[in-house]
Amino acid sequence: MEVSGWIDGRFNARWRALPRVADLPIIVSIMPKPSRPAPPASPLVAVLVYDGLCTFEYGIAVEVFGLPRPELGPDWYRLVTCAVDEGPMRACGGLRVGADQGLDALETAGTIIVPGWKGPDVAPPPALVEALRRAHARGARLMSICSGVFVLAATGLLAGRRVTTHWRYADQLVSAFPELTFDHDVLYVDSGEILTSAGSAAGLDLSLHLVRRDYGPEIANHVARRLVLPAHRNGGQRQYVERPVARRERSRLSDLLDQMRERLDHPWTINELAKLAAMSERTFNRRFLDATGLTPGAWLAAARVDSARELLESADLSIEDIAQRSGFGSPATLRHHFRRQLGVSPTDYRAQFGGAPDAAKGQ
Repeated sequence: MEVSGWIDGRFNARWRALPRVADLPIIVSIMPKPSRPAPPASPLVAVLVYDGLCTFEYGIAVEVFGLPRPELGPDWYRLVTCAVDEGPMRACGGLRVGADQGLDALETAGTIIVPGWKGPDVAPPPALVEALRRAHARGARLMSICSGVFVLAATGLLAGRRVTTHWRYADQLVSAFPELTFDHDVLYVDSGEILTSAGSAAGLDLSLHLVRRDYGPEIANHVARRLVLPAHRNGGQRQYVERPVARRERSRLSDLLDQMRERLDHPWTINELAKLAAMSERTFNRRFLDATGLTPGAWLAAARVDSARELLESADLSIEDIAQRSGFGSPATLRHHFRRQLGVSPTDYRAQFGGAPDAAKGQ
């Protein structure tokens, strides 16, 4: 059985039932192409530094927002460190750190980053909580990496919001702050002025997302290449939760995933995939879900959408060509899966993020 065949069949049947183009009235509407995102109103990024600082999370903020990047122009981010505690502070790894400024810097920052926290059971100081509330009230963006979400939750600003953090902190977060909604299967959540990431490395995904939001896909892809990172990662953190998958089977599936990525336009079937993995279909389905957090069909659809997204951003190809190259076969199937996963049509996505100047044909 074709992995996503049942979806494609039902969708194509409905598509054939629609009126022919020749039978529809001709309506021509010329829409201006949206401009690239304007730089953030305040490019000042303030990163909290505290005793017991999570070194890796802090390094993420510095690497993305704090390095000089003259090739990106004068409007690039400026970073300051803000001391939460007095005196020299310890950081993980035996380091001692200082800070440029105190909490007063939060009064002017456009973005404030909480790079982890001392622990889920450690309440942030009242002065920090009040400073974050004031910053949010004047329009600053608040962003947490991993356990930093506990600091944002202490402000009360997450009530009624969907947020995330590392999966091992989920129970503690929901127990301490039942008024928020924890999403266990995403790498980050962007609710506009408040952004939260899952595990530590997911802070890189969220940071690149914010760069993309502020400066557009070309700049975000440039930064990702400098970091030697993919601009997008498929799936959520469920795929990283510890599961009892044998090492040999992980190796088989890893090789198979590479093959699937290289041949997205191939009509993969469960039977073929199971044979390549040297498993029965039943075992393959179970092990695939354990290893990736997704069914083979869902994983393949996500990989194809990701391929289509990259082509929409960078290639001057028609929607028909992109549908073929990404493995969807038809524009109708591409639109169906693209809108289902990203909430927008391929045409709208290209209008917002496409880099090719003449990429309007075939839409």
